[in-house]
Amino acid sequence: MRRLRACLAAACLLAAPAAGEPAYQDSRRPLEQRVADLLGRMTLEEKAAQTHAIWNQAPIAGADGAFSPEKAAGVLNNGIGELVRVNESKGPRDGAVFANAVQKFLVEKTRLGVPAIVHEEALHGLVAPGAASFPQAIALASTWDTNLVERVFAAVAAETRARGGHQVLAPVLDVARDPRWGRTEETYGEDPYLVSRLGVAAIRGFQGRGPGLGPGRVIATAKHFAVHGQPEGGTNVAPGNYSERVVREVFLPSFKAAVAEAGVMSVMPSYNEIDGIPAHANRRLLEDVLRREWGFSGFIVSDYAGIMELETLHHVAADGAEAAAKALLAGVDIELPEIDRYAGLAAQVRQGLIPQAALDRAVANVLRAKFLLGLFENPYIDAEQAARQNNSAEHRALALEAAREALILLKNQGGLLPLDRAKLKSIAVIGPNAAVCHLGGYSGDPGRMVSVLDGVREKAGGAVRVAYAQGCKITAGQDKGARGWHDDKVELSDPAEDERLIAEAAAVAKGNDVALLVLGGNEQTSREGWSVEHLGDRDSLELVGRQNDLARAVLAAGKPTVVLLINGKPLSVNYLAENVPAILEGWYLGEETGHAVADVLFGDYNPAGRLPITFPRTVGQVPVYYNHKPSARRGYLFASREPLFAFGHGLSYTTFRYDNLRVVPERIGPDGKAVASVEVTNTGSRAGDEVVQLYIRDQVSSVTRPVKELKGFRRVGLKPGQTRKVEFEIGFEELAFYNEDMKRVVEPGAFDVMAGPSATELKTARLDLITSL
Repeated sequence: MRRLRACLAAACLLAAPAAGEPAYQDSRRPLEQRVADLLGRMTLEEKAAQTHAIWNQAPIAGADGAFSPEKAAGVLNNGIGELVRVNESKGPRDGAVFANAVQKFLVEKTRLGVPAIVHEEALHGLVAPGAASFPQAIALASTWDTNLVERVFAAVAAETRARGGHQVLAPVLDVARDPRWGRTEETYGEDPYLVSRLGVAAIRGFQGRGPGLGPGRVIATAKHFAVHGQPEGGTNVAPGNYSERVVREVFLPSFKAAVAEAGVMSVMPSYNEIDGIPAHANRRLLEDVLRREWGFSGFIVSDYAGIMELETLHHVAADGAEAAAKALLAGVDIELPEIDRYAGLAAQVRQGLIPQAALDRAVANVLRAKFLLGLFENPYIDAEQAARQNNSAEHRALALEAAREALILLKNQGGLLPLDRAKLKSIAVIGPNAAVCHLGGYSGDPGRMVSVLDGVREKAGGAVRVAYAQGCKITAGQDKGARGWHDDKVELSDPAEDERLIAEAAAVAKGNDVALLVLGGNEQTSREGWSVEHLGDRDSLELVGRQNDLARAVLAAGKPTVVLLINGKPLSVNYLAENVPAILEGWYLGEETGHAVADVLFGDYNPAGRLPITFPRTVGQVPVYYNHKPSARRGYLFASREPLFAFGHGLSYTTFRYDNLRVVPERIGPDGKAVASVEVTNTGSRAGDEVVQLYIRDQVSSVTRPVKELKGFRRVGLKPGQTRKVEFEIGFEELAFYNEDMKRVVEPGAFDVMAGPSATELKTARLDLITSL
């Protein structure tokens, strides 16, 4: 007993703060004790300030752009919750210096010394000058490689933290079910399981695997919660009015996995409404489902102007004060990106319009994140380290690895690819996307980008002559690259200029051995449509402009032709699919685009990317996702009901054979588990990766089930002649669904267990689930 008392006394001594030091400043104290102590010391105005953010740095910066303590005194005197995108227009060192100056002011010049969280955009790389730019999200999804995705976002986290950032507004966990939607490129595709697996990997890359945040890690923000990926009419922010069953089976699993498996620390509501309730005012979604049902303990940040839009877009609030009250009471802890509707929170609490408990809850959630980040102990960063860390040689090598893995070989008639440099004298690189490196939306300027033309020229060296022709333009802002994403006005290219460019390209193609035609879209033809003045969705999936005319002219030259697509979403490229012998899909491949393309084109890398989303033949097929209900695909007159390219599709320079699909045991009880195994053999002459995919179908069920659902995948490397047995565990999670009473159950019966290289090329075995063994 005396020993126990001595230990307790020693523990109390260790936990005791230094003389005069507030409990919240003592890192040895329990987290909740620190939060409660700091919250109890705050005035109403200081509390409200923790729900605010600053984006426009002009109010706290001088004419030279440097931090101004004098100007900040009138803005930051009560503290601030977040600083928004400090680095988006600053180089690595300058951004770090600015962040340090703001933190120094907050720590030393405000009453309680509470540092700010700095958040940045980092969808596929930190959006800031000099940061590495990795393949766009839809391209990372094409790798079907969770380990790679985790490594990519660990690199992004390190670059962000080195520049003073603590939180990123990524990953996007929306399930993209309408390719007309311009934000399709920001997602991991159309399948809930694939999006969940890659989303968990991304969050683990950003935050680490816990507990807590490791060195060089940042808070991830799961967005957009929820039902954002299949908007009405395919237009951004339109309603997502689907049944609870569809919402829970399709749109919520990726967010649930983010909370339950990856421990995501922040969530962002979506702009849209669900069943008439906008997400920023949806207490059932944010409180009942996210916090109570799933146990989310982090903080909820608004999407930019999402609270304002309760008043201006959705019209569920009469004014800014009502919008603020609805959002706060629904569970939105902090308003981004500026001090706006939450500016009056303190006054509303004083007037009794908002309970103080609601404000205290929000502030506690924000403070908890700051303590977990270690900001009170380490608010500053090494500005010199920021410059060394960003876009390092290691990160550029990772960007190249990711770009190679993302490339998808859609068609390779007659084995045209890879090209043999020993037999090739010349190649024509043609097309609007050949000489500019498109990065996609939410991109910074890495300072070093390799276009397709650059990469081919470098790979060809002096042995193969490389000619170039633009061929046509897509939009008038075509050559702006990622910068064109911000332009409100988008204009199509000039027809007369395109005719001239097409004629030049035809001549260039005729004068060379092979043509590489680089087509697709750009940052202006598929993007976030954030207002009626800044549209980004399309009612057609055809190639924009005169690209098909260019393809016809090049093919008429009679030379072997390869098409590479650079774009942000599936396109209905029927003419190309019917007439071009070889087609590659690249999406947006990041700063190493040209090197990756050249490696695949000339056979130094064997492509193994797989489609994370279906390619429709026409926009009239939409929705065309593979995991449809049995009654959904009867077809149309005079048209095929099959997609142009199926979910999971992708070819290789080698061939693979699937054998001996087995399920052991063949019968299990409701709580039992089985293992599905299949043998995959590389039957070709080249080493290559194969993405083995597992699908399941419930043959008969009390409510309708999809014709098949992805439930497992593995990307495996195989040498020529090598066979590998790939195994997948099947249990409750793989077989369960929501029954008539909206309870998640498994029902007795037969299940088809399918394995193969895509959703349409599958071998089938059977698993029986019985009530008892």
